[in-house]
Amino acid sequence: MTIPLVSVVISTKNEEKNIENCLKSIVFQTYPKENIEIIVVDNNSTDKTAEIAKKYTDKVFNKGPERSAQRNYGMLEKSSGDFLMFLDADMVLSPYVVSNCVEKISKDESLVGLYVSEIVLGNSFFSRVRRFERSFYDGTVIDGVRFLRKAIFKRVEGFDENLYAAEDWDLDKRLKKEGSIKVLEEGVSLIDSAWVLFDFVKSRGVNPEAYSNVIFHNEADFSLRRYLKKKNYYSKNFDEYFEKWGKDDGDVKKQFGFWYRYFGVFIENDKWKKLLERIDLTLGMYFLRFLVGISFIFRKSK
Repeated sequence: MTIPLVSVVISTKNEEKNIENCLKSIVFQTYPKENIEIIVVDNNSTDKTAEIAKKYTDKVFNKGPERSAQRNYGMLEKSSGDFLMFLDADMVLSPYVVSNCVEKISKDESLVGLYVSEIVLGNSFFSRVRRFERSFYDGTVIDGVRFLRKAIFKRVEGFDENLYAAEDWDLDKRLKKEGSIKVLEEGVSLIDSAWVLFDFVKSRGVNPEAYSNVIFHNEADFSLRRYLKKKNYYSKNFDEYFEKWGKDDGDVKKQFGFWYRYFGVFIENDKWKKLLERIDLTLGMYFLRFLVGISFIFRKSK
């Protein structure tokens, strides 16, 4: 049986602190190395990002101005895989992800892509809050596809390069017209201490032994100021997304509506029980949501 080629595309900009761990996690997948193509698309980094990347792949390119264009360049123009996966440089793949993504999507022709759970790393209170918050989003309209069929990605013409915010939600909406997207569930093969990034993950507040099919998202250096600044920057592009889909679109209403973003996504399917189990993290999460909401309202009022 032919083993499909998987192209993993990483978009970067001044990520010398993160890129090596990201690339190591791809090299040390259980999927055959010769069937993984690593593509790094940098955006004019002024640090050693590109230099480090070239130690792991000869497919290192430069493209801007934003990540949608970077991803399209890597996924549409430079990739050769049957399947595509795209990552940010501060993400680390658990070792079974690629193998299990290929297995799941290959068994179901109706699947166009897969969501992969993200586990936020970090020991600080707000890193733990972010980890808690992210655990509610799997498979919802707040989630975004990570692994997909290249043929379908080409059919929907990739990311909308007019969007640098909500571009993943936009892609999801177009992909869902072609088929279904499901969550990659946890598998039976859990990570053991021999994994090359075991200590890296554990030192950042997460026990790797509890997982098999996840993306670890390194937010260990979480800064409230940077977080709000980034959210404010992305919010400037939301009007493009609203114009494209309309504010009355069902998904848009959930993604930006007060009820779903502050309550619905956290209580549906009995998830409300988690809120009561960790009141401290629940309060921290609503504090962050409140600050983001105030920042968005303040910007719109200018």
